Amino acid sequence: MNASNKEVAIVTGGAKGIGFGIAQGLANDGKRVALFDLDRAALDDAATKLAAEGADVIALPVDVTQGESVNRAVDAVIERFGRIDVLVNNAGIVRDKRITRMSDDDWDAVIGVNLRSQFLCCRAALAHMSAAQYGRIVNISSRAWLGGAGQANYSAAKGGVVSLTRSLALEWAKDGVTVNAVAPGIVDTPLFRTFDIGLQEKLKKSVPVQRIGTPEDIAEAVRFFARREASYVTGQTLYVCGGRSLASPSV
Repeated sequence: MNASNKEVAIVTGGAKGIGFGIAQGLANDGKRVALFDLDRAALDDAATKLAAEGADVIALPVDVTQGESVNRAVDAVIERFGRIDVLVNNAGIVRDKRITRMSDDDWDAVIGVNLRSQFLCCRAALAHMSAAQYGRIVNISSRAWLGGAGQANYSAAKGGVVSLTRSLALEWAKDGVTVNAVAPGIVDTPLFRTFDIGLQEKLKKSVPVQRIGTPEDIAEAVRFFARREASYVTGQTLYVCGGRSLASPSV
């Protein structure tokens, strides 16, 4: 296939953890990949790894909470690749605290990175997707949108992601754009590995399938939604949590 005919995917927070796993999965599907992240060192490392695996990749330092930064990055993707076919909104942070100890900044930062960023990136990418009459948007929510003690900011943001997904799915369905969400449970990331071993084991036992998820598990769900063949699936939230969404509490 001519390089210009290959699909292009943007992955926010794509330099490490779940984001890198998603970017790697999409690259394995033959897509050219644009990584958005604030961590320049991690960006360089991720781009080097993907390029070594044969991917056509661009790594861009982006503050996804700022409209100007997002717009510049999207323009850079268009300049480099000429198109945007897939957007994966993965960037996220946590600042878990009981609400009486949660500062204004704790609330604003989590809402900004986990929800505002998705609005900004969708808005920028949809201008190009609508012109092409094709697009696949996959928003990363969380099993925690169902609620979690000490996670009022995070749960509210991830619940907002589900509502944003449903609204945009309706808004853009006639333009050939699908919008879906993936809601991960506990995943083996650098953050998870900072937990005490005892806590890690306790969390593992709370998952019905008795294991912690991997970035590759999340990537598989994203890859499905990102396929052209998934054109009749939109506005959906897919839990990838080993069954934890069925009954068990959030972290």
